[in-house]
Amino acid sequence: MASDLLGAVLNGAIVLTAALTLFAGYRVVRGPTVPDRVVALDTIATNVVAIAGLYALTTGEGLFVTVSLVLAIIGFISTIAVSQYVIEGDIIE
Repeated sequence: MASDLLGAVLNGAIVLTAALTLFAGYRVVRGPTVPDRVVALDTIATNVVAIAGLYALTTGEGLFVTVSLVLAIIGFISTIAVSQYVIEGDIIE
């Protein structure tokens, strides 16, 4: 009973997070400014990490926790690099 409820909640959270990722994708395409697009890309990276974590909880596979950690690191570094490029015009001085 509780396991069925937990599975339904996790599946609902995955679907909700995927829908929010699509909305962020729309902002990447139609964003009026570059900082809007950077924030939308960071949101997509965060949502993908959340989806991997939720999928790990749903399936019980520990590999997806590792995948989500690697994606979080890559998302953080890419956001910092793009932000540095937007501010300074160059990533490495």
